[in-house]
Amino acid sequence: MMQTMTSQSMQQCIDDCLHCHRTCLQTAMNHCLETGGPHTEPEHFRLMMHCADICRLAADFMLGSSSVHGPVCAACAEVCHACAQSCEQVGGMDECVQACRACTESCRQMAQGLDLGNFTGQARTTSTLQDRLPM
Repeated sequence: MMQTMTSQSMQQCIDDCLHCHRTCLQTAMNHCLETGGPHTEPEHFRLMMHCADICRLAADFMLGSSSVHGPVCAACAEVCHACAQSCEQVGGMDECVQACRACTESCRQMAQGLDLGNFTGQARTTSTLQDRLPM
């Protein structure tokens, strides 16, 4: 049964997700659009926006005490990892890289800390996502 109060690790994950959401959105809409060039390449820019979206979504699932927040956190970790790599490759976005890496780690821990067998119909999907997460 899900507790209504968040654990310390879940609260940290929520904080990391919200910080990553804010950082990716602000960086994309300000730094990237103003800098141009590789910062606004469609694949990179879309990834930043998707990262911001999934971070907010993961935080919403945890804040709402969803029993399926684990699969969402697993997907969030995957997207954040890709975003950190893309931002690092483009360069000049150290704050975004750091926020994405912190969120990746928090979401991985949140996803892996669950008994996935309790997610009827979700265990296979979650396991597949976790198996694909870069370590």
